[in-house]
Amino acid sequence: MDGHKRVLLAAPRGYCAGVDRAVVAVEKALERYGAPVYVRKQIVHNIHVVTELEEKGAIFVEEVDEVPSGAHVVFSAHGVSPAVVEAASDRGLLAIDATCPLVTKVHREAVRFARDDFEILLIGHEGHEEVEGTAGHAPERVTIVNSPEEADTVVVKDPSKVVWLSQTTLSVDETMETVNRLRLRFPDLQAPPSDDICYATQNRQVAIKKVAVDAELVIVVGSSNSSNSVRLVEVALEYGAKAAYRVDYAEEIKQEWLDGVATVGVTSGASVPEVLVREVLETLAAAGYGDVEEIRTAEEDLMFSLPKELRQDSSGQRDARALGGRATADSTTS
Repeated sequence: MDGHKRVLLAAPRGYCAGVDRAVVAVEKALERYGAPVYVRKQIVHNIHVVTELEEKGAIFVEEVDEVPSGAHVVFSAHGVSPAVVEAASDRGLLAIDATCPLVTKVHREAVRFARDDFEILLIGHEGHEEVEGTAGHAPERVTIVNSPEEADTVVVKDPSKVVWLSQTTLSVDETMETVNRLRLRFPDLQAPPSDDICYATQNRQVAIKKVAVDAELVIVVGSSNSSNSVRLVEVALEYGAKAAYRVDYAEEIKQEWLDGVATVGVTSGASVPEVLVREVLETLAAAGYGDVEEIRTAEEDLMFSLPKELRQDSSGQRDARALGGRATADSTTS
């Protein structure tokens, strides 16, 4: 180590197309209908984004029964079960579905495999909103597998009719370890038609793997309830970083983390606006880490249109805004 202080900045990082779409959906709803607009759960798992939307007039609730009858409610990017959709309809709510299209893809897979009489092993974290939403599309058919260890004990009725699906924001490596351990027990285990883990999760993990090899310290910008942000910390440690920490804001960085460190890796979860990363870079620059090199492992160009409820303006004209996305060129929205 030559003592030269530098930052390796992972790319891709930050906002994915699904997060961008969901945040813009709340902003558009506020613009079109006026405040308040209600949002079931956090629209995305980032405290800064949620706070900014609250300041604009969004009201976040846990369940739709907290929303006044007839009001507008946005379903978060993580998706909801049919029971939630029905409950909103029963209350006369005007629902705007901001579910990420890549999560919707998993919902459709769950419905199709359940219809074809498969048992579904859903790899994910029990209690996470996305897992609850997916499981709710086939509640009689889904068993949640939380970890590779649980793969060794899960029980199925018919080993010849079983399929795995996954939460979109997991560690790619851990998910495949779980799948491999399931397959040892259930050789006929079917796979989804395409990988359930989203392009953004995969790309951010690939980028931090490359950074972690050369970084003594990795700082991940993201909130504690953001599954993909938490996974980035774990991946950084697994792939060579001597230390890795998650922060919501730059002021959470501790001087003791930097003591004796020459190379700092920086990345952010898929629900993190770039302004928060810039603030981390400014804080690091003030501590002597002004040399920043971006380490890019993929180009992202995926774009999602707004939820259908927001695609027409008040005069009936279609909203032409293209939504923010960056993804690998072969990503799909199906």
